[in-house]
Amino acid sequence: MDEAAPQGAKPAAFLDRDGTLMEDTGYIGTPERIRILDGVPEALRMLGEAGFERVVVTNQSGVARGLFGEPDVERVHRQLRERLARHGVTLEAFYYCTHLEDCDCRKPLPGMARRAARERGLDLRRSVVFGDRAGDIAFADALGVPGILVNEFGTYAGPEPLFRARTLLEGVRFFLERVHA
Repeated sequence: MDEAAPQGAKPAAFLDRDGTLMEDTGYIGTPERIRILDGVPEALRMLGEAGFERVVVTNQSGVARGLFGEPDVERVHRQLRERLARHGVTLEAFYYCTHLEDCDCRKPLPGMARRAARERGLDLRRSVVFGDRAGDIAFADALGVPGILVNEFGTYAGPEPLFRARTLLEGVRFFLERVHA
């Protein structure tokens, strides 16, 4: 684990994007394909009220594959932030990896979270990860924090998460009531 967090550092809720916050329809390079999942605004609101920074961490290998560019990823993130703002919620930061090969920033390696912690003064030891794939739970394991699986379809083969939720809202409720409390 990294050195101690700065005094007053906030914990983070590290959130996968596709399949956790919005519908996973494949490589999403245009804002028109954004479909925010049910309960996401309420879940994000609850995390914010509990004192967590809401930080998106997402692998975006569509850039390396030549399907779209980084400006497209930025447009999708801007639009996602704007749509959530209409519900009165905020995402504090977005971190993404555009690579195909293993690098320090590609999940399940912890580079994105460590960078966010340095840049935003976050306390990784009090943080949590929410995601829909094995790589997200392995990411949580690499950070030494709870990993909550958000998977409405029920099929999953990967590291055992702390909790299996059908939706982000269900996972956030579990975490705040049973772990963070």
